[in-house]
Amino acid sequence: MQVKPIKRRLRAALAILPILLAGAWLNAQNTSGSSEYLIKAGFIYNFANLVQWPSTSFAQPDSPIVIVILGEDHFGTTLDHALEGKKVNARPFVIKRARSVFELQRTLGPQKDCQILYVSSSEMPHVSEAIQALKGAPVLTIGETPGFARSGGIINLILEDNKVRFEVNVQAAKDADLNISSRLLALARIVPPPEGRRAE
Repeated sequence: MQVKPIKRRLRAALAILPILLAGAWLNAQNTSGSSEYLIKAGFIYNFANLVQWPSTSFAQPDSPIVIVILGEDHFGTTLDHALEGKKVNARPFVIKRARSVFELQRTLGPQKDCQILYVSSSEMPHVSEAIQALKGAPVLTIGETPGFARSGGIINLILEDNKVRFEVNVQAAKDADLNISSRLLALARIVPPPEGRRAE
């Protein structure tokens, strides 16, 4: 029976929600410099726990969750340290970097081996190109610039009233064949689909 594993995953998801909420309410003193990216690293980990990828996204049951940082890397080693030793559903994390969309395409290869793409603010002018490069692939795109989610990104981390908040483009998640937990959506600002297109 699958009841026990499901219950364990549910308990794990519920356990990390307070962490997610805490990050969303940290004030400006804690969202400056490296502390801001430590908070964002925590968000990425929590998102990985609350997003479900199709089974075809992974070659093996223990294949890693590959995170690619596109553009200028403001995390430094923060994300590496934050995710070191952590796993989601027995999957460790692997972090890669790509300075441009061209380099991203080379990094991903024909199999588009990536589960999470974090788009740095430096690459906002090339967001459309990055999203196009991932078209048809189940990749969770996360940005940090106003307008990212409305441009087709899935999750956008924003500073608002000196607090870290996030918004979600549900239609973009569906297009990428990703299932986002209702618990995560309950904490998010939902970005409406473009005019003339309804969420399915």
